[in-house]
Amino acid sequence: MSEERLAVVTGAARGIGRAIVFELLKQGRHVVGLDMNADPLGELENAVKDAGFTVDTQCVDITDTKAYTETLESLACEHGGVDILVNNAGITRDNLLIRMSDEEFDAVLNVNLRAAFVGMRVVARSMMRNKFGRIVNISSVSGVMGNAGQTNYSASKAGLIGMTKTVARELAKKNVTANCIAPGFIDTEMSRKLPQPVIDAAKQLIPMRRLGSVEDIAKAVAFLAGDEAGYITGQVLCVDGGMAM
Repeated sequence: MSEERLAVVTGAARGIGRAIVFELLKQGRHVVGLDMNADPLGELENAVKDAGFTVDTQCVDITDTKAYTETLESLACEHGGVDILVNNAGITRDNLLIRMSDEEFDAVLNVNLRAAFVGMRVVARSMMRNKFGRIVNISSVSGVMGNAGQTNYSASKAGLIGMTKTVARELAKKNVTANCIAPGFIDTEMSRKLPQPVIDAAKQLIPMRRLGSVEDIAKAVAFLAGDEAGYITGQVLCVDGGMAM
C-alpha cells in the first residue's frame, strides 16, 4: 500500500461519484468529496461511516470559480497538496440542436468542462511542486462518438478529452498523469428513470448486452489514480461494454 494521498472527487454525493469515493477509500486514500447538494453529502458521510471508513465533504458550487479555487487551495495548503483530482461532476440539458437554447448549452459547458479546467489549474501547482499527481476526468462515449440530442453534452465531453491530452503533455515531466474515463450506458438513478423500451434499445447497441455499473467506473478510476498507472497518461479508457469500439 502506498502512502496515504489526498484525493478530491467532484460530484461525489451520488451515482458514479459516490462509488468512486468508496473505491478510493478502499485504496487507502484520504478522500474529500465535493458536491453542491448538502443533504446527499450528509447521506454519503453516514454510508461511509457505516462501511467503516471516514470521508471529508464540502458543499461547493464548482461553477463559482472563486469559491471552487479557494476550496482547492485551502485543501492543498492544509494537506501539503492535492495528490489526486477526479473531475466527475456533470450535468445534462438534452435537446435537439435547433431547439437548444444558449442557456442549456452554457450550463452544461460550465459544469462539465470549465469547472474541470479550473480544478486542474489549481491542483497542478502542488502536483508539480510535489512531483506527483493523478488527474482523472470523467468524459463519456458521447464525447467519443457523439449522441443525438446532446450537442452540449457531447461538446463538453469531447472538449474534456482534448483538454486532458494537453494537460498530460504539459505535466508529464513532473510525474503528473492526466487521463479520461469514458463511461457508456451506466445503471444509475438517472438511467433507471428512463422508459424500459429506451433501456432495451440501449442494450442492443452494447456488445455485452447489459448496462455497466457505477463500480465498473469506480474501479477504473481507482486504477488510474494508483501508483501502478504511473506510466499511463493522455489516454481515454472507454468503460462501455464495447459500445464505442
